[in-house]
Amino acid sequence: MSNRALSRFREELEKELKENILSWWMEYTPDRELGGFHGHIDHLNQVVKGAGKGAVLNARILWTFSAAYRMYNQAEYLETARRAYAYIISYFTDKKYGGVYWELEPDGSVRSSRKQIYATAFTIYGLAEYHMACGDDQALKIAKGLFRDLEVHARDRELMGYTDALSRDWKALEDLRLSEKDQNESKTMNTHLHILEAYGNLFRIWKDPGLKEALKNLIKLFLEHFVDRKRNQLNLFFDDNWNLKSTLISYGHDIECSWLLHEAAALLGDPGLLKECAELAVNMAHASEAGQAGDGGLHYEFFPESMELDSDKHWWPQAEAMVGYYNAFQLSGEQKFLERSLGSWEFIKKHLIDHKLGEWYWSVDSQGNPQTEKEKAGFWKCPYHNGRACMELIRRIESK
Repeated sequence: MSNRALSRFREELEKELKENILSWWMEYTPDRELGGFHGHIDHLNQVVKGAGKGAVLNARILWTFSAAYRMYNQAEYLETARRAYAYIISYFTDKKYGGVYWELEPDGSVRSSRKQIYATAFTIYGLAEYHMACGDDQALKIAKGLFRDLEVHARDRELMGYTDALSRDWKALEDLRLSEKDQNESKTMNTHLHILEAYGNLFRIWKDPGLKEALKNLIKLFLEHFVDRKRNQLNLFFDDNWNLKSTLISYGHDIECSWLLHEAAALLGDPGLLKECAELAVNMAHASEAGQAGDGGLHYEFFPESMELDSDKHWWPQAEAMVGYYNAFQLSGEQKFLERSLGSWEFIKKHLIDHKLGEWYWSVDSQGNPQTEKEKAGFWKCPYHNGRACMELIRRIESK
């Protein structure tokens, strides 16, 4: 690919980031009556009344706009990040027991007080980015406290790993599921992936020995348990004793993990782990090709036991594919990875971006038809995957 083509790729990504993704979130999602951000915006950009406000949504908004401010130094991005930060520390953080609440009512009162470790991890991730954006020492202090909460209450010191969920006061729960579609198991890849991501971002600004040890431990858990080294694909669900409980293949998580694991190893600075994770990133990118359709879109999931393919193409795996394949190209020099990254972008432009009403559709079916019954913004639909992919690729192309 020529330098001119790469430059055009970067320009298109920057336009998408600034003129569609960030601008849409600033226009439609702030809750100017009750504070924070609306919990649900439908595909027609209408607020769904009564929807709860999720910790993950707010933490991802905090991260995205903090990162955007760091990249562009535009005041409106910092203003949006500050809005998210103020709401999180006022309403989501549990002042009595630590951690963050899972879900709030529209007025900020608690709807679900459970401690979903995934949500606490994303809050650490966002707070660390916010500190890097504006130097707020309170944000760093809260992030350190949340790290300690997870290490004390959620980490399994005997068998290693982290449990998926606990009660408000950090007691065991019977139902640990992150969402209705997940299996009710105690140790899940998805939660560990985002603890890894959060600890890595916090380690950028806080070189604490305990944090360094925890980050290294997480990388090793992926190398020993979560990545099947024969298939170069992820194992998703385990019980407390690391017995594998699922054969499900998630193509989006595979390609997302490939570059996040490599990033974490680079932040840790262990040459042996970095080499191993770099090789694994390329191998995982190769393996994920099985999920990429001829139109450039990445299928959602595959169920080996029934040989059933979920051929829908959700917004977030496409965003992660752009970064994962580009990372594999940088590590290997294989041109096909660069072509796959660009192919993901071409698919996104053609099928996923709502060119009329803004942002991206939740998903499209195998024929490319958007699923308009799903939200534009909500508990899981956030500016983090697509916003981050744009920023990550812009940086990588500029540093070429």
